[in-house]
Amino acid sequence: MSDAAQPSAWTIIRDALRGTSHDLTAVPISRAVLLLAIPMVLEMSMESLFAVVDIFWVSKLGSDAVALVGVTETVLSLVYAVAMGLSAGATAIVSRRIGEKDPDGAARSGFQVILLAIALAATIGVLGVVLAPSLLVAMGAASALSAHGATFTRVMLGGNVIIMLLFVINAIFRGAGDAAIAMRSLWLANILNIVLGPCFIFGVGPVPALGVTGAAVATTVGRGVGVIYQLVVLASARGVIRIDRRHARLEPAVMAAVGKISASAGFQTLVETASWLGLVRILASFGSAALAGYTIAIRVLVFALLPAWGMANAAATLVGQNLGARAPDRAERSVKLAAAYNVAFLGVASAVFVAFPEGIIRSFTDDPAVVPFAVECLRIVALGFFFFAFGGVVVQAFNGAGDTTTPLLVNIVCFWLVKIPAAYVLARGFGLGPRGVFIAIAGAYSVQSAVAAVLFRRGKWKTKVV
Repeated sequence: MSDAAQPSAWTIIRDALRGTSHDLTAVPISRAVLLLAIPMVLEMSMESLFAVVDIFWVSKLGSDAVALVGVTETVLSLVYAVAMGLSAGATAIVSRRIGEKDPDGAARSGFQVILLAIALAATIGVLGVVLAPSLLVAMGAASALSAHGATFTRVMLGGNVIIMLLFVINAIFRGAGDAAIAMRSLWLANILNIVLGPCFIFGVGPVPALGVTGAAVATTVGRGVGVIYQLVVLASARGVIRIDRRHARLEPAVMAAVGKISASAGFQTLVETASWLGLVRILASFGSAALAGYTIAIRVLVFALLPAWGMANAAATLVGQNLGARAPDRAERSVKLAAAYNVAFLGVASAVFVAFPEGIIRSFTDDPAVVPFAVECLRIVALGFFFFAFGGVVVQAFNGAGDTTTPLLVNIVCFWLVKIPAAYVLARGFGLGPRGVFIAIAGAYSVQSAVAAVLFRRGKWKTKVV
């Protein structure tokens, strides 16, 4: 089909939201990008909205509650690292099988990822429930905060199997090109989260006021319903991929292949997320106000970054499917187009955050001790959005190709050899305090973008065998 014969924009949007089946390795590249990106961006937009609404309600409980959420989410980032690693493996191997026109192989691989996710989540859940207070103390939380906040942390870590499955099964759908199904499952989960959050936090009718723990309960319940929806769809014939009884068995060879890709991807994400633990440790030394300001600003930033992550996920799927269809040049063009769209989107978001940071932050808190830190974090980190937009797409392109080692090495350099040392030196050595940490964040993503671009142009990812 020529570009001139492409359907109207409304038709593309309608097909993307409905989940109409298309061969993404054959339709025009711009159409393929949009068919995947529209539902993926909307999927991540709802996640962004939930993150902002959740911290809005929690902020009504005071800076200690916000700080507790910030510290716990930093610990949870390790769970997200494992989930995102498994998700990268799922997307890479499922999309490659779909590109090879082997849906049965995609289903077999998908089931092995689900088994891995359940096994890892069970281990993390037990350790999290037992060690919650110690983890909070290790992250620098005040003793009083650790004592009354342990229940919140236990609920979040104990229910991590829900997080893991929500991530992994959506990655299976996205790898198969069923982005609309992934969107619906996350919308369902997060709409419930948004509705249930204030009910469990403040109490409504027979529902008791659980305070900050209520936020954890609402999140776990909402995401649990989303996972149930995913499993129902996955077992039916509604989408490209279906897992039935013949796929529901342990296959060591397939699991090893999935595990190999996922392990590198998991370490890749772990390297990045663990670096945030280091940043929180540095910020915690400047008091709860600095930590609370950082937490609120990051939630606002995530509101823009998660939709951008949706665009990057679209690029990963297109790379995997096109490499499976033996069309590496088309895969490269797909990445470049997705990156251009992402830069345009985050460029607008950056301009808004830099121009109006105080008005945005005061929508969440008027605490005079917290606002200055949040405003400064929002403005400085947003300045690095251009680089994040490009680098995020390229890094996911490597993952979509199954080359999870290259981004791992890039992350080690950018986040541990650049971000953490720079944050400490700027904050302590140069006396910039929290501002030094915020500058280091923007700088690290700029370096990541430049390094990833150079490696992407070399093209070794095109020859990766999955």
